[in-house]
Amino acid sequence: MREKLMQEFERIYGGTEDVRVFFAPGRVNMIGEHTDYNGGHVFPCALTIGTYAAARRNGMDTCRFYSMNFEHLGIIYADLDELVYDKEKDWANYPMGIIAKLQEAGIAVDEGMDFVFCGNIPNSSGLSSSASIEVLTAFACRELFGFEMDFVEISKLSQKAENQFIGVNCGIMDQFAIAMGKKDHAIFLDTADLSYEYAPLVLENAKIVIACSNKKRGLGDSKYNERRSECEAALALLQTKKDIKSLGELSEAEFEEIKDVIGDEVKIRRAKHAVYENQRTIRAVAALKANDVKTFGELMNASHVSLRDDYEVTGIELDTLVETAWTVEGVIGSRMTGAGFGGCTVSIVREDCVDNFIQTVGETYKNKIGYAADFYVVDIGSGPVELN
Repeated sequence: MREKLMQEFERIYGGTEDVRVFFAPGRVNMIGEHTDYNGGHVFPCALTIGTYAAARRNGMDTCRFYSMNFEHLGIIYADLDELVYDKEKDWANYPMGIIAKLQEAGIAVDEGMDFVFCGNIPNSSGLSSSASIEVLTAFACRELFGFEMDFVEISKLSQKAENQFIGVNCGIMDQFAIAMGKKDHAIFLDTADLSYEYAPLVLENAKIVIACSNKKRGLGDSKYNERRSECEAALALLQTKKDIKSLGELSEAEFEEIKDVIGDEVKIRRAKHAVYENQRTIRAVAALKANDVKTFGELMNASHVSLRDDYEVTGIELDTLVETAWTVEGVIGSRMTGAGFGGCTVSIVREDCVDNFIQTVGETYKNKIGYAADFYVVDIGSGPVELN
């Protein structure tokens, strides 16, 4: 990939002197969905697929962005003193947002850069291609300009770019999982205070299989922000009964005791998901530590049911993938992953059953939905690196 990027960089910009190549992974969340902005726990891991970039400083006051995934858009230009969201600039708003937030933080990104990006994460799949670009850009800028910024700070800055520049009110999970990834480990993260621990994701004789529904979605246009505001409204009412800062502070019993104060059946279900999903995540990690993969899988299944019924973010595509998976031999657990409204599912499948799983789920999905899903048997990777 490094060689391919260098060749493309030379073709686009001419010459490869001082060009450096960087990589940042995608991520998959094993359990703990829509809890990150509700002060709960999540359990994501970085993947070995992700986003690559060849980059160098260009001596100008303009940044130039090119993506091998969107060749038809050509080079996208952005002046350093005019970094504002521009729909016409499409995907380049993500790296632009990072550079804008670095400037805002007082970091002297005072020279333009040339970038060639190339990703092998399915676009709009829910595997965080956007967060991968954000973290990658921040990491590349740090290396090219030589400023100090640790990976926790990079993840916070990337989230800020997504929230304030792109306009998606996401939590910290995606950026944190990508920046802090560790090979063969998932990250048990408490989003309330960013305390975390690495937990080995040892799945003896089993594999992680991601199924991409190929239903495109954009978080900004989806009901993502609506779900977040519903939870915030529910929290405000619960706070009249209990001194809490987030839904993640409540146990199931505490929630059941005071939920009626919310007074709206839909908002009760939204808050219920946030509370119960957080507790599921805590129990799932405990099960994994006890080598109880069976219980971990059952909690994944329960997570999907809650996302389907209480949070209503699945849809026919994701439900078809998951509900079919549940019927296939060797499936330990399966659920939607990511924000929902399309995107991907994640399943733990016995190694000797993976081929049958892909064939069975794939055929059922295509027959019902009318187009094919894509399947990826993935490995757990580490965070951003420079490729020498």
